[in-house]
Parts: sequence; C-alpha cells; structure tokens
Amino acid sequence: MRDYLVMIKPYQTLMLVLTGLVGYLTAGNPDPIKILHLLGTMLLTIGGATLFNMWYDHDIDSVMERTKNRPIPSGRVPRREVLAVAALTSALGLIWSFALSPLYGVVALVGFLFNVVVYTLWTKRRTPWSILWGGIAGAMPILGGRVLATGRVDTLGLLLALIVLLWVPIHNITFEVKYREDYARAGVPVLPNTHGVRFSMYLVPVFVVLSYAAMMITALFLNASILTMAILTSAFLFFFIISLLNARKPDDRKAFILFKLASSYMFLSMVAMVLS
Repeated sequence: MRDYLVMIKPYQTLMLVLTGLVGYLTAGNPDPIKILHLLGTMLLTIGGATLFNMWYDHDIDSVMERTKNRPIPSGRVPRREVLAVAALTSALGLIWSFALSPLYGVVALVGFLFNVVVYTLWTKRRTPWSILWGGIAGAMPILGGRVLATGRVDTLGLLLALIVLLWVPIHNITFEVKYREDYARAGVPVLPNTHGVRFSMYLVPVFVVLSYAAMMITALFLNASILTMAILTSAFLFFFIISLLNARKPDDRKAFILFKLASSYMFLSMVAMVLS
C-alpha cells in the first residue's frame, strides 16, 4: 500500500484535487455530499492516471537518479500489477464521474486522456513543449469542479482552468532546471536542455504575469473584494520579482526554491478565489 501511495504522487494529486474543490466552491451553496463525490472521483481518476504514467515511464525512471528507487524500477512492485490497478482505479473514477453528471464525466475523461495519452504517451518524449499539453490535463480538475456545481461549462470555469494552465509551466520549468541532467540522461527533452537554462528561467516571469492577468480577470467575474485583489497582487509582485531576479542570474538552488514557492503561490491564490 505504501508503494502505491508513493506512485500516485500524493502531494501533486492533492493539489489537483484542491483546485477541483476550489472550482466547485466558486459556485456557492456547497453540498457536502456532492463534495464527497467530487473528492472521490478525482482521487480515483487522477490517481489512476498517475499510475498509468508510472507504468509507462518505468524505463526512463530506471535511469534517472531522482526516480530510480521508485517501486517499479526498483522491482518492489510488478509492472503488470500496476497496470491492472491503474486500469481498475481509472475506470472506477470515470464511471463514477459519468454517473454523477455526463458533462462532469466528459471533463474528467478529457483530463485523463490529455494526461495519459497526449502528454505521457505522445508528447513527453518528443517535445519540450509537452508541458503545455500536460497543463491542459492539470486544468481539468478545477473546470470539473465548477461543472459539477453548475451543470455547465461557463466563462468563469474556463477562466479558472486558464489560471491553472498558465501556472503549470511555472511549476514544471523550475523543476526541470533542477533536474535537467537527469532528464538528459533519460533522453527526455526539456526546455533547459533544448533552449538553455536562461531562456527557460525567463519564461517563468512571463507565465507569472499571464497567470496573474487571468487571476485578476477571474476575480472581477467573481466580484472579488479589494482585499482579495490586494492579496492576489501582493502575491504576484513577490513571486514575479523573485522569478525575474533568478532569470537574470540562474541558479539551480534558487530554481528549486521557486518550484516550492510556485505551489504556495497557487494555493494562496486559490484560497483568495474561494474567499471572494
């Protein structure tokens, strides 16, 4: 059980589930039972997709220092068993999602397919820009939460999804800078290796600005208070300045600090959205 907990990347999975909850709560009048359904379906679907990723990427995981001790490459868990659990978990999550709402099920399926098929199977080993396709998968939980609450795909739901889509490259690029040698060893193209570290780090403040713009537009749709706007702007300025300084003088340690701060930045922004 512990190995499977490791393989679903609990921190990453919980962050995505949190965004789904945020999407649901922005509609107001939360239903505790629906929230439990939302959490259950997302944990199963996202966890299943992550297990598929672990199953498929076992070969590159085995040559990267960061991942060589994961359950599959280390031999602790049979690859065939992981495939079976991934298929069962994903199927349960998707069937449950469609049972709750056909539209919600479609959003869950789109997120699953972009994660497993478009990102992992198709683009991850072919282009460093695969992070944008992965970003679409990462944006589906928050859209799904909004859809489950409202019964439709609306402008606010798409704006919330856009925020996450623009945040994912910030998260990924800073991580790729830290582990670029590992990715080179595995033959996985990442921006720091194909376009250089400085270019990659200059993309971070660009995406910080774009995500902030999406947040402010979303906040206006939510009729957010001045306090919420101030919180979002303060968080943006802090993160933007740090990312810009690091872009001017790239450093692996600072890049990893940015990677850690990116999650806090998103979490704070999401809390501000809910409070608005």
